[in-house]
Amino acid sequence: MDTFKYTALSKDGKKISGVIEGVNQMDAVNRIKQNYPIVVQIAPEKEQDRKSTFLATDINGNRLNYKAFTLMCSQFAVILKAGIPIARTVQLISDKMTDNTLKKLLKQVADDVEAGRSLSASFADRGRKILPITFLETIHAGEEAGNLDTAFQSASDHFTKQLKLKGKVRGALIYPTFVIILAIIVVMVLMVKVVPTFMAIFEAQGNNMPAITMSLIIISNFFRKSWLIIAILMIVAAIALKLYGNTEDGRMRLAKIALKLPVLGNINMLNASSQFANTMAMMLGAGLPMTKAVGITSRAISNYYIGSEVEKIVAELETGHTLGGSLRNSGCLPDILVDMTAVGEESGELENTLGMTAQYYDTELEAATAAALAKLEPATLIFMGAIAGYIVIAIYIAMFSIYNGL
Repeated sequence: MDTFKYTALSKDGKKISGVIEGVNQMDAVNRIKQNYPIVVQIAPEKEQDRKSTFLATDINGNRLNYKAFTLMCSQFAVILKAGIPIARTVQLISDKMTDNTLKKLLKQVADDVEAGRSLSASFADRGRKILPITFLETIHAGEEAGNLDTAFQSASDHFTKQLKLKGKVRGALIYPTFVIILAIIVVMVLMVKVVPTFMAIFEAQGNNMPAITMSLIIISNFFRKSWLIIAILMIVAAIALKLYGNTEDGRMRLAKIALKLPVLGNINMLNASSQFANTMAMMLGAGLPMTKAVGITSRAISNYYIGSEVEKIVAELETGHTLGGSLRNSGCLPDILVDMTAVGEESGELENTLGMTAQYYDTELEAATAAALAKLEPATLIFMGAIAGYIVIAIYIAMFSIYNGL
């Protein structure tokens, strides 16, 4: 997807400026015309502008709080079902919102709606940088169909489910992360503080020291003298990897590598499958046409390679191919997901079938993550014990050697 800057005129003649994504310029124009009848000017957004926007967003802290965002969707659904006018609804939720980013956004949206602008168009322009594309398209479709409350309820259910899944994975990661950090700290303290205490005694024995003790002395000296260089190299490597990952070739290569990693590769594939099934079910439930639903789903998949492959399917769908057949030709997703998609298409129950498939992959993802962490915890403890054992043995053998030489 490319990004385009545009200037358009609303139905009441008001000039609107914004940024939109599209497969090409014609696709971007068609997307703009869904909200504004006249496109005055459109041009590709420069890469430098996008980087500046990203940096400004990151520095200002305008990150989406998914917990507050999910609550916002739920509040919209409840209040709209009660029959409260949309302008009043936005104002009520804005007044009660505690998250500063969403509060600022909702105040802008409230002003737009009061001025006669549609809710979906205002969300799209004001919240494009932080709001999920799946949310924007769902609200737009719900507004057009006249069931905005249902659209917000669907968004609330979807993001609540995603939030719970992320919470389980994050919670499971806390203990092994703590153990790994603790292991690194212990090793560094032993190498930098404890070992040097015995250094003068060991070095006085010269070459008579056991080989394991000599290796410990060499490693300890290296860490004490080179810790700053090591830290700088690690930071440089992290920055270089980040910059490489921002390039098209880098994102594609890293995404492919992520799918081939032991254990983690399977988790990445399950996660992409879950994202595809969940998002497609949500988009179809919102009433979006197949091609548009697939295009949006491709952008919701976190693995760049799989997302790119799914995006290519749009062209096949436009030429009359089925979704199941196109997925099978692509070969980017598991056979179970492809087969279930084909069955759902043939039976006319694609949305329900994808919903059930999403539940299956959510369960599999949770189980695979738990299994991986169950293996990681003892492996980390064994590694930590091996390092500590190596240091203790090296010290004790040297002490016995010195004692025997007296």
